[in-house]
Amino acid sequence: AYSYIGEITARAAYRCRSVALPRCYCTLYTSTMKVLMRADTHQDIQVTVITAAKAQFTFSQILAAISVSLGSMIVGYASSFTSPAIPLMKLHPGALGQPITESDASWIGSLLPLFAILGGMMGGPAIDKIGRRTTILLTALPFLISFLLIAFAWDISMVFVGRCIGGFCTGIITLALPVYLGETIQSEVRGILGLLPTSVGNLGILVCFFSGKFLTWSQLAMLGACIPIPFIICMFLIPETPRWYVSKEKKKRGRKALQWLRGKDADVSQEYSEIEKNHQESQLNETSAGIGELFSRRYIKCLLISVGLMLFQQMSGINAVMFYTVDIFAASKSTIDNNVCTIIIAFVNLITVFVSSALIDRLGRKILLYLSSVLMTITITALGIYFYFREYTDMGDKLDNYGWLPLISFIVYIIGFSIGFGPIPWLMMGEILPARIRGSGASIVTSFNWFATFIITKTFRDFGSQWGYSVPFLAYGSCCFISLFFVMFFVPETQGKSLEDIERNLTGDGPKIPVRTARRMSSIANLKPTPISI
Repeated sequence: AYSYIGEITARAAYRCRSVALPRCYCTLYTSTMKVLMRADTHQDIQVTVITAAKAQFTFSQILAAISVSLGSMIVGYASSFTSPAIPLMKLHPGALGQPITESDASWIGSLLPLFAILGGMMGGPAIDKIGRRTTILLTALPFLISFLLIAFAWDISMVFVGRCIGGFCTGIITLALPVYLGETIQSEVRGILGLLPTSVGNLGILVCFFSGKFLTWSQLAMLGACIPIPFIICMFLIPETPRWYVSKEKKKRGRKALQWLRGKDADVSQEYSEIEKNHQESQLNETSAGIGELFSRRYIKCLLISVGLMLFQQMSGINAVMFYTVDIFAASKSTIDNNVCTIIIAFVNLITVFVSSALIDRLGRKILLYLSSVLMTITITALGIYFYFREYTDMGDKLDNYGWLPLISFIVYIIGFSIGFGPIPWLMMGEILPARIRGSGASIVTSFNWFATFIITKTFRDFGSQWGYSVPFLAYGSCCFISLFFVMFFVPETQGKSLEDIERNLTGDGPKIPVRTARRMSSIANLKPTPISI
């Protein structure tokens, strides 16, 4: 009777998996059979429930995603810190002794992306050498120190050093988070759990903007120093990625980590075998692509498309807006309180993350990029014209009746960016870079993104103080307009195509695969954790 009932239980669990019955039915059936087996044998028999083919949310995966997402919250807070802090440093310098200059303000904003370039370059070797989790964890203490240096600064140089340390850690975090999540979360739930870093990062922006209305700049930095503490605690609760363990021939630890992530009752044999198989194949085929091959005719098109998307992402002016929101609203003489405006912008930024996640795989990449370009062109150009009449004509007093225009323009601008040029360049970087150059190519593209961020944040205040904000805003509007034609003529549609099909189409290997006949890909857009690029 024991073997007969056990066979029925195993078959039933297999059928539950095959026909994708609701999990509650499978659990009810196997629990009933477990009771019968105990009654028949008078023994405590352990029944292993075969997990359904469709991945389920587990506490372990949720904990892992939340833990690393706290790092993204630090990045979001650090990136947006300059918006409320710089005006406060000018009005109430406190321990600094004297108000900061415009040059100081521009360097406070731009040092973070400048040193993020260095962090990104060093983060790549670090995640391979010491592990993804360890690399992420090692950024927590320097982040805390960076905020403390700013909080207790008695000289502007201490603020600069704090921003440099924070920028270096930011570069590492933005590189390591997608790798960790990609290697730990099952693809079936990656779209939702992969959304956490971006949404939590935008939550950090909202917290910073909201707190800036009530705190001094030093208190704001102290609040930022509190975020790494739960980050450190949570990172100790999660394991290293199974794939990294396997790559270091630590197979027992790799299997244990995978079992923890999938749940103690999950059967991870097949998934673990695939991880080992992929590792063995990569070792057999491992030949690193040199710099010459990276820029060869075969791959240069893929690389230039990725770099172009990142260029237009940053030339839209998004980081100038997010870094200096309070100053922009103050200069616009908005009829709404400046800090309230920044809070509204941060809230819209947070909400639109969920909207963009739902649309990316439904409407296609190019349609969303078109819509993004049009919305940003209209709104940022409208802001440029608004500032032009306020700064270069005698119509400034007449514009007081339109004090609501900057806020409305910024809201639509943020929506336009978030549904297109925010997530899609990062998504397409992972899609169109061929496997052979994906690592080195991604490093170049990411470093270029941070370099462009540095240029935008450094020049925005310089141009604004010398020629007014109308000049950079009109320049950003022109770039958004040009991006429309770049997408039209150079960017391929990747919706519904496998990575192999995309690579064949771009490198010329084999016939081109139409979108409708190719298999659909899972969205990986939300693996981008960098909140300053939304």
